[in-house]
Amino acid sequence: MSHPKLLYFITEDWVFCSHRLPLALAAKDAGYDVAVVTNVNRHGEAIRQAGIRLIPFNLSRRSMNPLSESAVIARLTTLYRKEKPDIVHHVAIKPVLYGSLAARLSGVSHVVNALTGMGYVFTSDEPTARLLRPAISSSLKKLLNSSKSILILQNKDDRSMFIRKRFICEERIRLIRGSGVDTAVFFPTPEPADIPVVMLASRMLRDKGIIEFVEAVRQLKARGVNARFILVGDTDLHNPSAIQKKQLTAWQEEGIVEWWGQRNDMQTVLAQSHIICLPSYREGLPKVLLEAASCGRPIVTTNTNGCREIVRNGENGLLVPIRSTVELANAIQNLIENKELRQNMGERGRKIVVSEFAVEKVISETMAVYEELLKK
Repeated sequence: MSHPKLLYFITEDWVFCSHRLPLALAAKDAGYDVAVVTNVNRHGEAIRQAGIRLIPFNLSRRSMNPLSESAVIARLTTLYRKEKPDIVHHVAIKPVLYGSLAARLSGVSHVVNALTGMGYVFTSDEPTARLLRPAISSSLKKLLNSSKSILILQNKDDRSMFIRKRFICEERIRLIRGSGVDTAVFFPTPEPADIPVVMLASRMLRDKGIIEFVEAVRQLKARGVNARFILVGDTDLHNPSAIQKKQLTAWQEEGIVEWWGQRNDMQTVLAQSHIICLPSYREGLPKVLLEAASCGRPIVTTNTNGCREIVRNGENGLLVPIRSTVELANAIQNLIENKELRQNMGERGRKIVVSEFAVEKVISETMAVYEELLKK
């Protein structure tokens, strides 16, 4: 097959650009006919200019209305029948579920499902999440076990959980750790000479540990710790865990944290930090921590799925329990007050990323999955 058609289905155009564009370009260079199905917001032109065919597709990540969601699946099935892809690559929980069903209904045989984390349904204790969890779990079991499909997971904990819960046969799982980081773009720079900057860069969601970070900052300020505390990232109103902009603004006006909002120049942003913090409840493998480590910055994060995949406690960062604001504050203070420890951890983090998480490695492993499927 000289030009197999590869179709990505991903929720948002900005996610495709930040996490999957290098992979798509590598597939294009390897001879694949590549297109992406996604909700187009502000990055459509960047995708087109990269030479990737763009298929706009409206999808609400928050909607749970059975009628509207059934219509989405019907539209996607029609699209798959029209495009006739040789491989579809679904990214994140909703595209995996809807895309796998559409692939089955339209006769698409080769399916790659990539889960970058278990999302709101599996991380939240809210009633809606608990109500949806059994249905999502049942759907995963029914949809992931096609003989010509492969599931990509980003960390060993999720892999073990999927096998334990019998969501999928073990032989259909491939462990590819994250979306990779361009180590030539994200390179070490000296610490700024000013007072230490502790930065949390993420979507502004409760399950990213934003509330716990703010509470830890309050504790540190009460102790007289001299540092700047910065939130970087926008809120995500499509996510039930979103923190409202008025709350973020209120914290800034109170003087607890600075909120820089969405930034697209993360190498420059990370270079202004001394410490990167992400007290998340659960992750696939957070790209921002890979980028931070590649930039030689020490990390404070939670001892949970995904985060501990990149942070080795005491080597390139510190791991703290989920939702423990006191231990979070203590870990941050430890690094604020110990420049030599920060620098040693930063150097170790850079070495880990270069050897284990470079984008070239992730691309090579994913391309091998495509080639494996096409042989079936």
